[in-house]
Formats: sequence, C-alpha cells, structure tokens
Amino acid sequence: MGSFNSLDLLIIMIVATAFFGADGKLTPKHYSKTCPQALSIVEAEVAAAIENETRVGASLLRLHFHDCFVNGCDGSILLDDTANFVGEKTAAPNNNSVRGFEVVDHIKTKLEKACPGVVSCADILAIAARDSVVHLGGRSWKVRLGRRDSTTASRSLANTSIPAPTSNISRLISSFSAQGLSLKNLVALSGSHTIGLARCTSFRARIYNDTNTIDASFARSLQRNCPTSGNDDNLADLDLQTPTHFDNLYFKNLLKKKGLLHSDQALFNGTSVDSLVERYANNNEAFLKAFAKGMIKMGNISPLTGSQGEVRINCRKVN
Repeated sequence: MGSFNSLDLLIIMIVATAFFGADGKLTPKHYSKTCPQALSIVEAEVAAAIENETRVGASLLRLHFHDCFVNGCDGSILLDDTANFVGEKTAAPNNNSVRGFEVVDHIKTKLEKACPGVVSCADILAIAARDSVVHLGGRSWKVRLGRRDSTTASRSLANTSIPAPTSNISRLISSFSAQGLSLKNLVALSGSHTIGLARCTSFRARIYNDTNTIDASFARSLQRNCPTSGNDDNLADLDLQTPTHFDNLYFKNLLKKKGLLHSDQALFNGTSVDSLVERYANNNEAFLKAFAKGMIKMGNISPLTGSQGEVRINCRKVN
C-alpha cells in the first residue's frame, strides 16, 4: 500500500463533506448512496395522498412543525402511547388535531421495502413537508437529511413548546426564539396557514371576543358554523380565499382583519412585525423564498445524528 499524503486526506475530506455535510450533520445527499430512490418514493406517496385528500398536505406540514418544536426534529410526535409510555400525540396542541399518521406509515412501509432500516421517520416528516408545499403550489427547497429517530417523547414539552392558536405576539416571538428562530422566520413560517383547516375550538374565542381586531362580517360568517358552544370539530379554512393553494393570500387576509386564529391576526396588529406582513402580502415571491429558508432552519433544530437515537422500523414505536 502506498504512503498516505495530504492529497489523499484532502480527497477524503471532500468526499465526506459531500455525503455528510461540512458540520457532520445534515446534508441533502445523505441517502444518495444508501437509498437513492428515497426522495422519489416520498414524493410519489405525498402526491397520491394529497390527490386523495387535499387537506393532508397541510397536515403533513404541521406534523413536521409540531415535531421540531419538541426536543428538535426527531420523529417523537409519531410515537403511539402504550401502557408504559406517554407520547406527544395526546398533548393539548396535538390531541384530536394532528393528523396524517397513516400517510407516514404508508411512506415508511414503501421505504422499508426499498431500503430496510435506512430512512428515518424524522427525515420522512421533513421531506413530506417540503413535497406537500410544492404539490400545493409553493416553492421547493433542498431538504437537509440525516436525522435519526428518538426513543423518547415529551408530552409536557409538547404542551408548553408549541404555540397555541390563542397566542399573542409576545408569546409567539418567545416560542420561536426558544427554538433559535428569528422574527422573520416566525412571520414567514406562519404563512403555512395559507393552506389547511382549523377546528371551531381553535377560533371560537376570536370570533366572539376579538371585536377590535376582526372584520365584523367575517366573524359573523364564521359564527354560523361555530356557535358559542357545541360543534367543536366543525372546520373552517385558515385562508378563506385559496385554502388549497400555497400562496401569500394568508397575509393579504391579515391586512383586512380576516385572520382565522388569534395567533394569525396577532402578526398584524400594530406591532413591530406589521412591516413583514405587508411585505409578504405585496410580494408572493418574497414570502415563498423566506418560507423555504425558514423551513430549512426549522428542520435543523436539534437533530439526532450519527449514533444518536435510531432509525425506527415502525414510526409508531421504538425498535
């Protein structure tokens, strides 16, 4: 064997950087050798799921968000409760609210057939979130991969770390800041509410109590489907104009006091973030670009890498 020189070392470093990332963590090329078909499998399954039920695109995006805000992007939200384990699914922000688990199961089954034990559930959530946005008309981004799955979950952190729909602007800023996300990230990522639906329980207080910050006719139209009591699971579009298309009309609605959730309208209510809302309302491309950057940053919250955690065979339970 020949001598090992500086050129050999440089080549090894370049190859390592290509597949594992300069920081040894996440990189878009993580599965390029171990499961080259991973991205196309997820994309196809997400597309099929959205064609079957458009709402599931927003549900998959929300799963990634609710996962990352609790101990980082580690797939913990996917773990089922058992006799000896309490997970995050029954936490207040998730219980009877987060959905899309069956789609994740289906994607995982396909990936296990193609590349057994390779693609993590946490990475599936990250890829599916991106593909959902793209399929519904948003801008793409390169998903950084290489997350591993947690063997634990935290119901208590899920109850405190995920911003509630009743949050005011200071609470939202605090929640996002705790995750290392900026004011710009907060506003851009809130734009995910340009798609999807919310339950009556999430916006009831707003449509009856927020008289100064809600358009009166908008409130009345919602009250017909969401009475002061009962019908808790009745749904309303988060974006009343284009609820199945990923665009900036969410921000245009805020300018007209037609944000569905209290936490939505809090972004445009005479505070320091008003200018960002106005910018995204007036420039769809600026919003889509900022959203993509925000998703990359959010997806990098405290990932498990290397020998940390595991790659779950079944996303609902530890191996």
